[in-house]
Amino acid sequence: MFEFDFSILQWLLFFVCAIFIGMSKVGVPGVSLIVVPVLAIIFGGKASTGVLLPMLMMADIFGVSYYHRHAEWKYLWKLLPWAFVGVGIALWVGEVINDEWFKNIISILVFVCIGLMLWKDRNKNRNIFPDTWWFAAAMGVLGGFATMIGNVSGPIFAIYLLAMHLPKNSFIGTGAWFFLIINYSKFPLHIFIWKTITWNTLTLDLLLLPGIATGAFLGVWLVKKFSDKLYRTFVFVITALSAFLLLI
Repeated sequence: MFEFDFSILQWLLFFVCAIFIGMSKVGVPGVSLIVVPVLAIIFGGKASTGVLLPMLMMADIFGVSYYHRHAEWKYLWKLLPWAFVGVGIALWVGEVINDEWFKNIISILVFVCIGLMLWKDRNKNRNIFPDTWWFAAAMGVLGGFATMIGNVSGPIFAIYLLAMHLPKNSFIGTGAWFFLIINYSKFPLHIFIWKTITWNTLTLDLLLLPGIATGAFLGVWLVKKFSDKLYRTFVFVITALSAFLLLI
C-alpha cells in the first residue's frame, strides 16, 4: 500500500496519533477522534481505516487489561448483534463508493460524533435516554456502521451506555470489551474484503506500539491531573479542524 519513505514530521505525527489512541482506551474519551481525519488525509479514506484498526486492537488490550473486571455483559449482548448488522452495511457501502466519498463520510461521521459529545455534555444531568430494545438496535446499527467506515463509534456507544446508568468503571470496562470484540471481528474483513491491511501496514502499526503503550500510561495519569473542560475543548477544536480539512 505504501513504502516507509515518510518524513521525520510524518513519523512524529504517527507517534502522536499512537499516543492519542492509547489514551483513548484508558478513560480519556474522544481524543482518538483526532487521529481519524489525520490518517485519512495522509493515506486516503479507505486505506487509513486499515492503518488505524490494528493500532486500536493493540490499544484495546491495554483497556481490557485495566478495566476487564468492570464489564456489564448483559448490556453488551443487547448491543453486539445490532452492531454487526451496522458493520455489514458499512462493508457494502465501502465497496461501492470511491475514496473521495469515503473521506466525506468519515468527515461527516466525525462531525456527528462531536455533536453527540456536545449534546451529551449539555444533558449529562438529565434522564433523557430510553432503555428500550429499539434504542439499543438503533445505537448498535449506527455504531457498527461508524466503526467500520471510520473507527469513530465511541461517542455513539457512550450514548447507549448513558441510558444504562452505569458507574464510571463499569462504563469504561463495558466499552473496552465492546471495542475489543468489534475491532478483532473487523480485522479479517479488512484483510480479505477491503484489502486495507497488509504486511506493510502491520509493520508500521507494530513500530507505533511504544507510542500506544505510552499513551495508555499517560492517559491514566492525565485523567487525574487535567481539567476535563480544558481537555475536551482541545479535543473538539482540533478534531473539528481535522475533519474540515477532509472536506477541502
